[in-house]
Amino acid sequence: MVTLPRIVADGPLDAVVTGLLEGHVLIEPWSLAQTGDTGPISGVYTYGHPLVDGAMMDRLPGLKVISNYGVGVDHIRLDDAHARGILVGNTPGVLEGATADLGFALLLAAARRIVEGDRYARSAAFTRYDPGYMLGREAHHATLGIVGMGNIGYQVAKRARAFDMTVLYHNRRRRPDAEAGVDARFVTLDELLGQSDYVMLCVPLTSETHGMFGAAQFALMRPTATLINIARGPVVQMKALHDALSSRTISSAAIDVTDPEPLPRDHPLLRLSNLVITPHLGSATIETRRKMAERSVANLLAGLRGEPLPSRVA
Repeated sequence: MVTLPRIVADGPLDAVVTGLLEGHVLIEPWSLAQTGDTGPISGVYTYGHPLVDGAMMDRLPGLKVISNYGVGVDHIRLDDAHARGILVGNTPGVLEGATADLGFALLLAAARRIVEGDRYARSAAFTRYDPGYMLGREAHHATLGIVGMGNIGYQVAKRARAFDMTVLYHNRRRRPDAEAGVDARFVTLDELLGQSDYVMLCVPLTSETHGMFGAAQFALMRPTATLINIARGPVVQMKALHDALSSRTISSAAIDVTDPEPLPRDHPLLRLSNLVITPHLGSATIETRRKMAERSVANLLAGLRGEPLPSRVA
């Protein structure tokens, strides 16, 4: 009888993931990652964003590979994995389009006050059409500032060009290919904030980007501007965002991520009408989630077999 390798996974896992894993591994409860186990645990599969640090790795004897369902690996301590010879995989190249779509959906929802309009149209208050009520702002021919011109930022810029938007970007490194491909212009962060009608955050979460958007950055934005965050929640300081929205330092915000996630149900941000918020839906399409499952499972199984990972981070 063949003995299947044992892995731990934070679940519940999607049926597509479990179907792909069936017959290849034995899935143990995530609690073993917290308590440790005397038997070998060969793999860790991170479906959400649980912290995987050196202490956890040391509790799992025989750990070979950590496979992440998604691109962002800020919850996995890569240096700890590297020091222990543990491979880490993620899912690049499959979710950029879906995440950019969501970013643009948020931009349009905030600009045209779609969520407010939906609530009003369902309410008892909507008894007649008023052409002067609930006016929004136009996206076409406006200026979009993209903070983080990686793969997702580039996909956002492509969509912006279809709306005849002027595209500014700020990045750690200048990207001539992006400038040529989507007619984007590289500027400093301060210049971007001062000139943009819409500011979209597309940066990874790192020590440099953690808390990078606070009161000082909001103060540089136009009072008519909108912030869109499809990056990670901790990139934006939540209190500063609340203050900027409630004081109308900026016009509105649309965010797919928060810190913490989810926000406490009594958080003051949730009471603001000029905030659109979604529950981390960036890559949440049927097509993309299938591709993420396939890639993350392929990474896991390759690592368990001692083979190169299709998409290796560390």
